[in-house]
Amino acid sequence: MSEIPVPDAETATGVFVEHRELLFGVVYNMLGSVADTEDVLQDTWLSWSRRGPGGIDNPRAYLVRIAVNHALQRRAVISRRRETYVGPWLPEPLVADEDGADDPTLRTESVSLAMLVVLESLSPLERAVFVLHEVFGYAHTEIAGILDRTPAAVRQVAHRARAHVHARRPLYEAHPRVRREATERFVRAALGGDLAELMEILAPDVTVWTDGGGNRKPSALRPVHGRDKAVRLLTGYAKRGAGQGGAQAPGLELRYRRVNGDDAVVLFQDDEPYAVIVLDLTPAGDRVSALFVVSNPDKLTHVQKEEA
Repeated sequence: MSEIPVPDAETATGVFVEHRELLFGVVYNMLGSVADTEDVLQDTWLSWSRRGPGGIDNPRAYLVRIAVNHALQRRAVISRRRETYVGPWLPEPLVADEDGADDPTLRTESVSLAMLVVLESLSPLERAVFVLHEVFGYAHTEIAGILDRTPAAVRQVAHRARAHVHARRPLYEAHPRVRREATERFVRAALGGDLAELMEILAPDVTVWTDGGGNRKPSALRPVHGRDKAVRLLTGYAKRGAGQGGAQAPGLELRYRRVNGDDAVVLFQDDEPYAVIVLDLTPAGDRVSALFVVSNPDKLTHVQKEEA
């Protein structure tokens, strides 16, 4: 016979569930990996359940503190794993359902895939401070309590992180309609084999990131810079995704989805996710400045194909 949970255990579970979406958002933006985020949340739950809510005036702050510190410890594991990763590493995308109904992991705050790539260049501490302050609006004094730092030290880290990010990531964000139109235009050109249109929509200094993890081709072992090189790489996808006259090949279908809050496209092959493609646009919104292609099957396990 199973034991009946004691009131404190029931209370602890209820408080954790109430804040789980917030914790997922904070940790995911710190790590860029759904699998690692889930592991951190499991560790957070174990720490929380052992401690219990008794005597804690602010359970939300306490849970965030536990989760952030577990996430910082997890960064060391991720860094070791990255040392042997094949090719460029991109964050694991959060893909919304086709009908636009997000699952609980997508209802929280999440920065764009392009921003997550920039955040990878921060130190773990800088990234934690940036996420807490810039994404979730925590005051420097609150962050100081979470990280066991002085408010002055947190402000210094926040200033350094913000300057680093803004130097690499313009504040401009394309209007959703502009992004959707650019995405559709790019897909028609790339999968339809229209090289002239592809050359037109790609910015001269475009960068293409292809994360296949060594498990998917075509892909590049490092980011590809420049329009000519990008077009040569993308023709590999065009040949796979288009038949004669630009007709889409059987077995490779596309769906427009929201990925980390932005309009993007997901390719499916034989009903299995094949790649997630996210565009970053120039300030004018008329050309693609960066292209992120996540095709590593291990990073697409959460992507589902609904009926058309």
